[in-house]
Amino acid sequence: MTEQKATNVHWHEGEIQREHRHKLLGQQGATLWFTGLSGSGKSTVAVALEDALYKRGKLAYRLDGDNIRLGINKNLGFSADDRKENIRRIGEVAKLFVDCGVIVLTSFISPYRSDRDVVRKLHEDSGMPFIEVFVDCALSEAEKRDPKGLYKKARAGEIKNFTGIDDPYEAPAAPEIHLHTDRMTLQQEVDMLLHELEKRGILSA
Repeated sequence: MTEQKATNVHWHEGEIQREHRHKLLGQQGATLWFTGLSGSGKSTVAVALEDALYKRGKLAYRLDGDNIRLGINKNLGFSADDRKENIRRIGEVAKLFVDCGVIVLTSFISPYRSDRDVVRKLHEDSGMPFIEVFVDCALSEAEKRDPKGLYKKARAGEIKNFTGIDDPYEAPAAPEIHLHTDRMTLQQEVDMLLHELEKRGILSA
């Protein structure tokens, strides 16, 4: 856990609580944390789910790995320490969205189990739904897709610390949802995700 460096700081509680914001928005928030190899389909399924939720009148917001690294995390690279801080920051941002009542769709390789567990605990300690989604795809298939040409560069030694090639990926031990994107259609994946949200009562709020 990142050390608290600032001193003499105290949480300032407001009059408006989470339940008030949820009532105003007409829904409750949750974080769906999509994790998997590059090219596994994390962003693709998140985009499709966001569209499906919009059509149901639910507000969702995507936090995508590349998009975040172009903004709030532009000062971070791909070392183990930087990856850890990348995920920590996203976990904190996701928590703020959930507190507002937004369904957050985060698409990050997030290769280290311990880092994902930190984000899970951050949510659970605050009584917020956290749904880990393992976007599972065989490395051979992800490498075949290679939509950004990153595997080719990694194999050529042009990219270092690339997950699945010269950096490890620690698959979730017990994800709430396990998608096999090299065997399932996109619609099947979205339907499974919607079913989980319905089961938890998040879509009925």
